[in-house]
Amino acid sequence: MTNRTGTPDTPRRYAALLRGINVGGSKKVPMARLRPLMEALGHGDVRTYLQSGNAVFTSTRQDPDALARELEAAIEAHFGFRVACLVVDGDHLKAVADACPFPAADLEGKQLHATFFSEQPAEDRFRSVDPTAHLPEEYRIGDRVVYLYAPDGLGRSKLAEALAKPAVVKGLDVTTRNWNTVVKLVELTRP
Repeated sequence: MTNRTGTPDTPRRYAALLRGINVGGSKKVPMARLRPLMEALGHGDVRTYLQSGNAVFTSTRQDPDALARELEAAIEAHFGFRVACLVVDGDHLKAVADACPFPAADLEGKQLHATFFSEQPAEDRFRSVDPTAHLPEEYRIGDRVVYLYAPDGLGRSKLAEALAKPAVVKGLDVTTRNWNTVVKLVELTRP
């Protein structure tokens, strides 16, 4: 593909984060079937990580939202159900990791999570979440991400439940990854 000046566009590395697949036997999207589906959309160097809906790829297209909508439509056409997808470029993933307000190197991956948002959530969405009510759990708002420190893990986190309420997430696509996955996706999206 070429740009308006007639020179080839440089492919960018992206991560596609699929929400709520392969959990409890519903919305099965085998990674071995997702890869060729993404390649058929024209993406290159498609790789998947884990079964929880993480794929990295290259594309000359520069609009992550359009890439996400296209992938959602392809998954629905191929598998018969809708899956919310967020597409983030490798630079954003690295910026998220670099800006982490918690001591990631000192924590287990299950204790630290990043919830990615399709757009920057307004601060007033978090008004209903009392930051002191869930201590020692904590959260911080970043650039289209909320960092969550949950020392006992996400499955036991009352703060994670509060952050997932409609007052916070309504109208936005959101998906959460543990810190080990964030670090791996940063690695996989580096040139």
